[in-house]
Amino acid sequence: MTELGAISFGLFIIVAAVGGAAVLTWFERRMLGIWQDRYGPNRLGPFGILQVAADMLKLLTKDDWVPPFADRAVFIFAPTAIVVAMLLGFAVVPFSPDLYVLDVNIGLLFFLGMTSLAVYSVLLGGLASNNKYALLGGLRSAAQMVSYEVFMGLSLMGVVMLTGSFSLRAIVEAQRDMWFCIPQALGLFTFLIAGIAESHRLPFDLPEAEHELTAGFHTEYGGMKFAMFMLGEYLGLILISCMIATLFFGGWLGPWLPPLLWFCIKVFALIMFFILLRAAIPRPRYDQLMSLGWKVMLPLTLLNLVVTGAVALWLEG
Repeated sequence: MTELGAISFGLFIIVAAVGGAAVLTWFERRMLGIWQDRYGPNRLGPFGILQVAADMLKLLTKDDWVPPFADRAVFIFAPTAIVVAMLLGFAVVPFSPDLYVLDVNIGLLFFLGMTSLAVYSVLLGGLASNNKYALLGGLRSAAQMVSYEVFMGLSLMGVVMLTGSFSLRAIVEAQRDMWFCIPQALGLFTFLIAGIAESHRLPFDLPEAEHELTAGFHTEYGGMKFAMFMLGEYLGLILISCMIATLFFGGWLGPWLPPLLWFCIKVFALIMFFILLRAAIPRPRYDQLMSLGWKVMLPLTLLNLVVTGAVALWLEG
């Protein structure tokens, strides 16, 4: 792809990701309504689709207020950081053999780096608000995200060993004979759990703590700043789904259909799975979440790493 083509496709991905995240707010509520046998959005437009426009209009017209006791510069920067970090993560996602923004040999490391930057957004938002509830939510978020980043990175080392590369295109090409969801089933499980925790999706939305800390790290946020936090969360959901499809389910690989369509089908199925988790699983206590990480997830990722390394050495010789 030429430089101009990459820039054009990058702008298209930004628009598509932001638009997809907006529509996903409606789609998730509709699916939750169906699965929980109740009405979802159904008043505005066919099947309530115009609820997205109504929510955007409401947030745009709200007063852009900054608390007088907050650190104004950091308070404004925090919601911007998570959106920028998530959008940058899409730069290395290969949507098909010829559709990508960047093809670098450290694409996987770039993705992990961008997801790591997202923790600064919620932590700075909690600190800059100068509110005890927001501070507690920010500290919880920092502990949760930093902890699960460890397991997220370790869970992918088996894929790297089987491929011999950090390039996402090379990882997809290495799955032509067998998707990594089979030999790396344990890695897929741990990466999936870590992805839920990193994107603050239910049942791991404890940093927001709507049931006990009023609203967690974004207690003092409203209007478009609050909308940017929510946009970053939904962008994270789409990005994690894209990465799971790329790393464990063969990316664009599949018979008969065009490669891009195969990729979209896999991503859509994973998004549906994340939404179903929200409808089906209750949220744990915060201490249970952290215990799950260090007492269960860490041993599992290390076990997967040791077994994969041993099998790789045995096959070599």
